[in-house]
Amino acid sequence: MQWQLPTLADVLRARLRISPHLRPTPLFGYATLNELLDAEVFIKHENHQPIGAFKVRGGVNLISQLSADERERGVIAASTGNHGQSIAYAARLFAVPATICVPENANPVKVASMRALGAELVFHGRDFDEAREHCEQLARECGYRYVHSGNEPLLIAGVATETLEILEEQPQIDVIVVPVGGGSGAAGACIVAKAVNPAIRVIGVQSEAAPTAYRSWRERRLLEDRMETFAEGLATRTAFELPQRILWQWLDDFVLVSDDEIRVAQALMIEATRNLVEAAGAAPLAAGLRLREQLIGKRVALILSGGNASREQLLDVLVTSRQ
Repeated sequence: MQWQLPTLADVLRARLRISPHLRPTPLFGYATLNELLDAEVFIKHENHQPIGAFKVRGGVNLISQLSADERERGVIAASTGNHGQSIAYAARLFAVPATICVPENANPVKVASMRALGAELVFHGRDFDEAREHCEQLARECGYRYVHSGNEPLLIAGVATETLEILEEQPQIDVIVVPVGGGSGAAGACIVAKAVNPAIRVIGVQSEAAPTAYRSWRERRLLEDRMETFAEGLATRTAFELPQRILWQWLDDFVLVSDDEIRVAQALMIEATRNLVEAAGAAPLAAGLRLREQLIGKRVALILSGGNASREQLLDVLVTSRQ
């Protein structure tokens, strides 16, 4: 399928659509993290979004642009949680019926949020991709408007507004580090950063226990791989074409970190920022620690993509990180 790649103009239009419904999120600096990386570090707090994650930007942008026929038929999406929350939130804003397919072991915090937002939930499969395959089948059978979590230009333009906010507040940023699951957030960061200042380095990070997007970026072809990470926001085993096309063109670097490194970074971020931080949202700090020598003296933005961690996940991370 051929898509028109989103541009900075698309991102600016997305902000106009989003701004009546979502406020800009904070960009805060923390002395502890500056010392840790020997750099000037800024955290983009997407955990402050009403669903606790960055994806709501894309959901509002896309759902606001549905045709009357699509609104009547309703939307369906597959998600480990944050994309589903995004679609459920936006669907409620615009009075559109929403069905979300989630894995059987989905994060209970995210499940409760989607249910409270009025979405119909369908539990299917052991991971995101099995839920996605079932979702695509239901879309064909029932005529829903299927909202893919990555192959949607309006979603990417919407989530790219987070990077627009970063660079308007701190135009001298040298490096942006962004977590990658499907890749919409990293694709959006590339679109904005390279249009505003091509010298800005955009670095993606994924768990080595789920390296599909990383391997696809390295080999410049769409691949499948294992999915064994505990960080559900990074947990895809199939690469998404549209984000990958953007990353192939503009992403400067891509690193893999271990789940143990993510756990350590998650505990560090919770303690340093006094915020809820989910595993995917901590991955940029894990990458920063891995790349510390390259970042010394730089102005670095780490995208804290979400804060939807369950009590059990938090206890596990905080206890494990001290052992």
